[in-house]
Amino acid sequence: MLPKERILDTVSVLFHKQGYNATGINQIIEAAKVAKASFYQHFKSKEDLCVAFLNERHSFWFNALENFTLTQKDTKSKVLASFDFLIDMNQKENFRGCSFLNILSEIPSDNVKILNVIQSHKTDLRHYFKAILGDNLIADHTYLLFESCIIESQLFKSNQLIEQSKKIIQTLIS
Repeated sequence: MLPKERILDTVSVLFHKQGYNATGINQIIEAAKVAKASFYQHFKSKEDLCVAFLNERHSFWFNALENFTLTQKDTKSKVLASFDFLIDMNQKENFRGCSFLNILSEIPSDNVKILNVIQSHKTDLRHYFKAILGDNLIADHTYLLFESCIIESQLFKSNQLIEQSKKIIQTLIS
């Protein structure tokens, strides 16, 4: 594995376990087994590393969502499968929550470089539901349920509210 990939793999674990602010550059360099010069060749700062990590996570997450819902043909099934995807991710990642929101809670409000990546990810998710549902109001309602499910399932380490949201979705999309 190339040094840049090792660094990104390392931060995906460390940012999850410790958080963004508690993870230091020297720890990343040591855990990724790369030279300091190699680190700085790929990333000029921790902020640049965070942006790269979030961009990687965005691609990974949306590819996984698309693959998970691929076999669903009708609107309702595809939306419900999106919520099942959350359940699947919670099981795989031990209720990690949203990497984007986790980092959002740790950055200063004026860090526009990272904030723009987070906002872009969430905008893409809103567009995902709008593309499936067509109706903007129902799509936004679905998006807000989806987002709250991510947070609540992380908070309570439970998929119960995701299951409840699926019932709400079924009444919304009749």
